[in-house]
Amino acid sequence: MSLKFTLNIKKFSQANEKLLDKGFFLRGTNGSDILLIHGLTGSPYEVGFVAKFLNRQGYSVTCPRLANHGGPIEILRDTPWPAFYQSVRDTFQQIKSRNPQGPIFVSGLSVGALFSLLLAYEFPQSTTGVSCLAPTVFYDGWNCTKWRFLLPLAYGTFLKKYFYFKEEPPYGIKNETIRGRVHEYYNQAKLEDTFQARQHGYAYYPVTLLYQHHLLNKHLVKKLSQIRTPVQLIQAYDDDMSSTRNSQFIYDRIQSEIKEIKMLYNSYHIITADQERETVAKEMTRFFDQLRSKFENKKKIP
Repeated sequence: MSLKFTLNIKKFSQANEKLLDKGFFLRGTNGSDILLIHGLTGSPYEVGFVAKFLNRQGYSVTCPRLANHGGPIEILRDTPWPAFYQSVRDTFQQIKSRNPQGPIFVSGLSVGALFSLLLAYEFPQSTTGVSCLAPTVFYDGWNCTKWRFLLPLAYGTFLKKYFYFKEEPPYGIKNETIRGRVHEYYNQAKLEDTFQARQHGYAYYPVTLLYQHHLLNKHLVKKLSQIRTPVQLIQAYDDDMSSTRNSQFIYDRIQSEIKEIKMLYNSYHIITADQERETVAKEMTRFFDQLRSKFENKKKIP
């Protein structure tokens, strides 16, 4: 990642633009729902393959767009993490209203995985299971900037609003064909671009969001020991953004009786779109199917 500084972000505002969509919903047939959450600065379409796979197995899958994603980057830049979580929480409540008897599963990619865990903490009776995909408690992968240890110095100053990290190869993708398509957009993208961001995510990552991620972590880590919902953690051994330390950190702190870590060995960070995306989808299906079977058996007990 390279660092960009600008004082002129306001001239890039496209506040009159309307979002093309707020995500997507795929109706299933087996009576079970999955809430699937994309990553910070990402897009619902980065989890599209997994969503379609799970839907073919009978699950209804809802993929919301996180608050202010797909709009002008200066609006996203100034959004606090509780607003992102609230957009996920609202969607979860809608699913509960639509399917009050459950089961309801939650999954998220990267920071989306952290929101999944927060839902499990807040709604333990309604969350049947969680699948964390490349969970990112720490940005400590091999492609993260070596200057990241200096970021806390900027968090307490107004300067954090004017620094942006530019995404650079491999963009969390090991597959060369897919990476090439992403590179076509990211390589020429400018700060003011928003239309393409709705599909591919943002090519720039505001430092303010790293600060919000820091605050989210402080909040979540205190809750991990109170989580007892079944949790699956899937992570790539060569994850370029978040090391395997992340999954182990969560695994060691949650109190779930059912918990597991699944490692991938031919992918980078965006495991929902990379070379082992089908493996990811199959592992999620296996995990959710087992929990769904237990859920149905409990319902049959008088």
